[in-house]
Amino acid sequence: MIICSAEEAVKKIQSNNRVFIHSVAAAPQLLIKAMCARKDELRDVNIVHLHTEGVAPYTEPEMQGHFKLDACFIGANVRKAINEKRADFIPVFLSEVPLLFKQNILPLDIALIQVSPPDAHGFCSLGVSVDTSLTAVEYAKIVIAQVNPKMPRTHGDGMIHKSKIDFGVECNEDIPEMHAHPITEIETSIGKNVAELIDDGACLQMGIGAIPDAVLSCLGNHKDLGIHTEMFSDGLIDLFNKGAITGSKKKIDKNQIVATFAYGSKKVYDFLDDNPLVKMRDVIYVNSPLNIYRNDRVTAINSALEIDLTGQICADSIGNRMFSGIGGQMDFMRAAAISKNGKPIIAMPSVTNKGESKIVFNLKPGAGVVTTRGHVHYVVTEYGSVNLFGMNLEQRAKALISIAHPDHRESLLKSFLEK
Repeated sequence: MIICSAEEAVKKIQSNNRVFIHSVAAAPQLLIKAMCARKDELRDVNIVHLHTEGVAPYTEPEMQGHFKLDACFIGANVRKAINEKRADFIPVFLSEVPLLFKQNILPLDIALIQVSPPDAHGFCSLGVSVDTSLTAVEYAKIVIAQVNPKMPRTHGDGMIHKSKIDFGVECNEDIPEMHAHPITEIETSIGKNVAELIDDGACLQMGIGAIPDAVLSCLGNHKDLGIHTEMFSDGLIDLFNKGAITGSKKKIDKNQIVATFAYGSKKVYDFLDDNPLVKMRDVIYVNSPLNIYRNDRVTAINSALEIDLTGQICADSIGNRMFSGIGGQMDFMRAAAISKNGKPIIAMPSVTNKGESKIVFNLKPGAGVVTTRGHVHYVVTEYGSVNLFGMNLEQRAKALISIAHPDHRESLLKSFLEK
């Protein structure tokens, strides 16, 4: 690893290159800014990444012709650009993103990553995001790393020797944090309804946001919970400290917490740092349904933007407007369904912030189906839970209407009866 400035390191990026950027809170801000400062020297650089936190200046209008993003998952920092056609989206299961690099479908010229400093044996850690970033490091022609002592040194698959890094840029910057907002009354009700479905000894996968946090806050009296999840967040630490998480009933990675990326407050990053209890694994391992379902009582808790009366789940777009992505929802929903005593759960408020029903007769035109009507089982709102598995279309419609907001039940039933 050659130590140099960010400006020197990004000179290795050439026009027409494809550049991978490290995921979520690990996105290397110094390298991103230095790359974009070279815009006038570069043409048609293809950026590829999952959801990232922090700045994404390569999607600004003045960057057109210089940089073009293909996001495999959409974060808030690039959503506007994608919907204004200055950037684009690749629909793909999170478990299969590494295959895009391995199979040379998206050959990588450069990987921009952020790591902890080398230890006494020369190993750096990918820290809070192993996910698809490990594969990117393995397959990129040139690896440029932001070396940051504030990056947690995590155990698992994310250890890479400094010899695998071509250029290192030293920095000392805080990792972006996500601070939880106060849980609302509706979210608390949803959390309680989901918690009632979770058995002692269940192996949990939690998504991101207020509802997963609300669910976790209701599990303090549960016993011997296991964790095999994409994301590690603050709520898991509180649950661990209460003694609810032991992992003792897991069939694989017993007594260990398994995740592929982490995003939360500094409390999360401090908990992860040099903690052998937590294994940050490659997303190919974490999100493989063949691995997930080997645990019993896998309980996958995900959310939706809307669901129609047949059970089709839209989770990636609002009509034609792209919002997030496929991510790992289907990886875990299907695995939970085939796990012994597993439970795939979709949990959401009954209405949007504007009061519109999220349980609808028809999905909005252009809406994407992430979880099909054949895959959906449990659906939960603040008004209760239903299990659609084995129900015919009429039974499904009536079950979903029963947990819709009372203001919308009559119109939903009328639409169904008049179809």
